[in-house]
Amino acid sequence: MSHHAHTPADRLAALREAMREHAIDAWWLPSSDPHNSEYLPEHWAGRAWLSGFDGSVGTLVVTQDAAGVWVDSRYWVQAEEQLAGSGIELKKLQPGQADAPMRWLAERLDEGATLGFDADVVTLANVRRLENHLTPAGIRLRGDRDLLDVIWPNRPALPAAPLYAHPTAYLDESRGERLARVRSAMAEHGADWHTISTLDDIAWLTQLRGDDVEFNPVFLAHLLVGRDEATLFVAPGKLDETLATALSADGIAVADYADWQPRLNDLPAESRVLLDPAKLTLGTRQALPESTHLAEAVQPSTLAKGRKSDADLAHVREAMEEDGAALCEFFAWLEAALARDETVTELTVDERLTAARARRPGFVSRSFGTIAAFNANGALPHYHATPEAHATIAGDGLLLIDSGGQYHGGTTDITRMVPVGTLSAAHREDYTRVLKGTIALSRAQFPLGIPSPHLDAIARAPLWASGRDYGHGTGHGVGYFLNVHEGPQVIAWSAPAAPHTAMQPGMITSIEPGVYRPGQWGIRIENLAANRPAAESEFGDFLRFETLTLCPIDTRPIDVALLEAGEADWLDAYHAEVRSRLAPKLEGEALAWLEQRTQPLERG
Repeated sequence: MSHHAHTPADRLAALREAMREHAIDAWWLPSSDPHNSEYLPEHWAGRAWLSGFDGSVGTLVVTQDAAGVWVDSRYWVQAEEQLAGSGIELKKLQPGQADAPMRWLAERLDEGATLGFDADVVTLANVRRLENHLTPAGIRLRGDRDLLDVIWPNRPALPAAPLYAHPTAYLDESRGERLARVRSAMAEHGADWHTISTLDDIAWLTQLRGDDVEFNPVFLAHLLVGRDEATLFVAPGKLDETLATALSADGIAVADYADWQPRLNDLPAESRVLLDPAKLTLGTRQALPESTHLAEAVQPSTLAKGRKSDADLAHVREAMEEDGAALCEFFAWLEAALARDETVTELTVDERLTAARARRPGFVSRSFGTIAAFNANGALPHYHATPEAHATIAGDGLLLIDSGGQYHGGTTDITRMVPVGTLSAAHREDYTRVLKGTIALSRAQFPLGIPSPHLDAIARAPLWASGRDYGHGTGHGVGYFLNVHEGPQVIAWSAPAAPHTAMQPGMITSIEPGVYRPGQWGIRIENLAANRPAAESEFGDFLRFETLTLCPIDTRPIDVALLEAGEADWLDAYHAEVRSRLAPKLEGEALAWLEQRTQPLERG
């Protein structure tokens, strides 16, 4: 076996050699880890290491004579560039077509063939979907080997960052109370045990935070909750005595991360275990004794974590004021620098913006990699500037900035557009149509408990009306000093409108319609909003959105003729609130910028 596999083509050849040695005809490599995480520790970033495509999602499938990476439209341009010369094809995934790579395998593989994968990183739900497609075609599944271990020299070790407590000043509930909520859900399912591997659920339940994954303040762990005991599985040395003692006082014992599957293996025979097949790997399922009875349901902590308390929301509002003040300081600097003809690149934007946030109290880190994208780069929804490839902000056009921060009191995510030089009528129309979409959903009132995917059309209607659309969802849930993407709710027509996606009070969701013109520009205007009870009605309970994000939306690119009076009123009211809440935190140029950018619209 060659240990000098430096290019994706070499690595692909090494994988195929290992497949032949282990009698495996096809290999399935998702963007996943034992925790079903979106952002992966390097140890599990095998799809990126092997293919050279480093976007956050994508599935690599390899046979002896073909290989492909399936990705959605956000990544088509990036994947095409990064896969060039690798021998791996870009496979374009359309909305609602998640099973396409499974169908591809079913057509390509002969009866009696074997599909291999690492059972520790593929969810139980995904394995079942693979079985549905492949078992009828006579294809066997094998999850007992991680071939990456065979071919990946110097594979990165697991992260070892220490854990810390989420400061109690930001919590209105104890660990014990959170565990009790999970146990009452277990009781409803008649379950003796509940297995949890998703890192944000574990961080929420234990009220601990870590630094094992970029941008998300979480730590690698599993959690086993029994009727009157619980065990946190975490690598030795990550948890100090004080924290271990505090956990113990709340009935949580600590065990080694490596002991997760052996411990499950030792659960009493005939135990009833509550698990979520979408959130748990096949490896974990296989570690449970044969006699185990499964109660399959959505993890109770997911909804509990998604519903922020009034106290949480009060902290989030404070974090939004700090974040908004940082943004004003940054935008004031940016506009002045561009006016002075200073050289400003997309990389400078990230540096300056992160520095402005870092000066605010409670700031911990960015909540995802900043997207600063000028003109054509903005048409790539997940574009990232690199030292090797980035644009200088000069000439005419639109600069898209999508960024966010982690604060002890909340997680932020905001997209704003900056006009540079002279804009065309086409720029203005696109910008105004996107703004109309953001406003339409922000103003919406909707029935309590409506499945969140059903709200998507409200944001798209103003874009659809002029024959425009965008290829991503309109909104994702956002954690409370946790992951910037969380469930259970998602505002996307392509997502199944399952009962667990119901809109409940306290949830925080992004509202981010867009328009993308490849090779020209991209526009997105994003705020975060919280579900709040609306006025009572004889037709039942309704919710409305409270916009949480506080930062001016640039009015210079607006074509006022395209705005209706109600839309203009919403924008003026939003700007009045932004001004009143941010002004006390600003002075000098930043305050002057805020005053200028929050003036009422000049209506025609």
